[in-house]
Amino acid sequence: MLKTKFDKSNLPSRHVTEGPSRAPHRSYYYAMGMSAEEIAQPLIGVATCWNEAAPCNISLNRQAQAVKLGVKSAAGTPREFTTITVTDGIAMGHEGMRSSLASREAIADTVELTMRGHCYDAIVGLAGCDKSLPGMMMAMVRLNVPSVFIYGGSILPGRLDGKDVTVQDVFEAVGQHQAGNLSTCELEKLEAVACPSAGACGGQFTANTMACVSEAIGLALPNSSGAPAPYESRDQYSIASGEAVMNLLEKNIRARDVVTRQSLENAARVVACTGGSTNAGLHLPAIAHEAGIEFFLDDVCEIFKETPYFVDLKPGGQYVAKDLYEAGGVPVVMKELRKAGLIHEDCITATGRSIGEELDIVTREADGRVIYPIETPITKTGGVVGLKGNLAPEGAIVKVAGIDPQHQIFTGPARVFECEEDAFEAVKQREYEEGEVLVIRNEGPSSGPGMREMLATTAALSGQGMGKKVALITDGRFSGATRGFCVGHVGPESGHGGPIAMLQNGDVITINAITGELSVALTDDELAERKSNWAGPRETIYASGALWKYAQLVGATYKGAVTHPGGKEERHVYADL
Repeated sequence: MLKTKFDKSNLPSRHVTEGPSRAPHRSYYYAMGMSAEEIAQPLIGVATCWNEAAPCNISLNRQAQAVKLGVKSAAGTPREFTTITVTDGIAMGHEGMRSSLASREAIADTVELTMRGHCYDAIVGLAGCDKSLPGMMMAMVRLNVPSVFIYGGSILPGRLDGKDVTVQDVFEAVGQHQAGNLSTCELEKLEAVACPSAGACGGQFTANTMACVSEAIGLALPNSSGAPAPYESRDQYSIASGEAVMNLLEKNIRARDVVTRQSLENAARVVACTGGSTNAGLHLPAIAHEAGIEFFLDDVCEIFKETPYFVDLKPGGQYVAKDLYEAGGVPVVMKELRKAGLIHEDCITATGRSIGEELDIVTREADGRVIYPIETPITKTGGVVGLKGNLAPEGAIVKVAGIDPQHQIFTGPARVFECEEDAFEAVKQREYEEGEVLVIRNEGPSSGPGMREMLATTAALSGQGMGKKVALITDGRFSGATRGFCVGHVGPESGHGGPIAMLQNGDVITINAITGELSVALTDDELAERKSNWAGPRETIYASGALWKYAQLVGATYKGAVTHPGGKEERHVYADL
């Protein structure tokens, strides 16, 4: 018996299920064991990033089955499909990392094409890896169908010598091993226990940052992002997400009703107060772009500047996602933000209710250990800071969570590297001096191509005990697991003739995270003269294929490194075709 009889006359799936002319299409559905009743119901895409590439994705298949139960119980017909992921932990530190950011666009594109091709009416999207979360949310906003996002969940912390450990510790242990402070045997012991279950990296790295964003922005059910991947309770959240998307479909609440300028601001607040990944400065503008909203790196950083940092999570702090979940999760964090008037309460969520209504039913309070009360934050401003100056006219970004204020100002001579491999080799050989600013260029979205993350290099510096004694700037990115004074997203990138391309060894660079300055001690005339003698973008080996295509299409970093004109230029909305 149907709970709700949906009128499909305005739904996309009418194009493949209704009327005599669609008999061939229906015969395909019968071939898959569907009944006439199921064919007549709304068709709901259940998109997962399941694969055997990494622990982040390995449990998504199980959770997708639970989503389908929820859709079915609410009179919908789920149709599961998968898309790709590139997992940063495995792609890190070699050429594979060039595929990472480009995979975000491929995920959004392939989800869009699958939904369009099969005329699905709504979507529940499951994702686990860093880029798959924003990629899935971008597709939802682009399609503007009723949408519910669900995170695959975080990994459990490993244990070694009575302490919690994460993959970040393994990356940093490589630096300690190179410095001769850790034996091969101890390194092997750590690598064997650091990642004990399915799930994405446990600290407030990019996956967990964007999982918190999915709740704060309203696309995910409250508290759904927190439970670790192995927990059976994830299945309950999955069932509830399947039911929720049918409720949204009935009420015609679409992705762009949820993702608004105000909900993007809410999301940026949560990134700031949790000391989240600098990658949010790239992904929030990209999600906004799909809705035709101008919400650039400057806008994100403005919110970071005004938001206290009060959630003590790795890598700047002590705790992991499981601890945040046990302390009450994102709802308790947002409740603290509301006390300071820092939340837009009218934003609609995946429940069909507003953020304010959802927070009204949250009974738990800040525990003072993982989540500090907002009146007594860890620091008064956000864990991530935007920078600008003659070295970064289009901006840059640095994570300061866990860095003392006296270490948030750094002036030193540049040591310039043309790519990450050169920098990593120099760090490994200790071919740098305390007090220097290491510059890694030609790693931007276009000039890289792919805007690689620099975790191998920064972790090696931390492992050598030099994380606070040098600074690092790049037109590439940093992992959410990066510690130390590391500036990323410098724009314009070197391949577009940005000032970073003009730097020479010994140029004196100032990074001031307190005033938001990133500058080099050169006059405008000196920079202009260097540019007139510049040989142009460095040639890469990527002269064909997906990365070539990405390099041709990708836009400025501060706008989200996107590859198409976005919501402002669209002439139709998929859901209304």
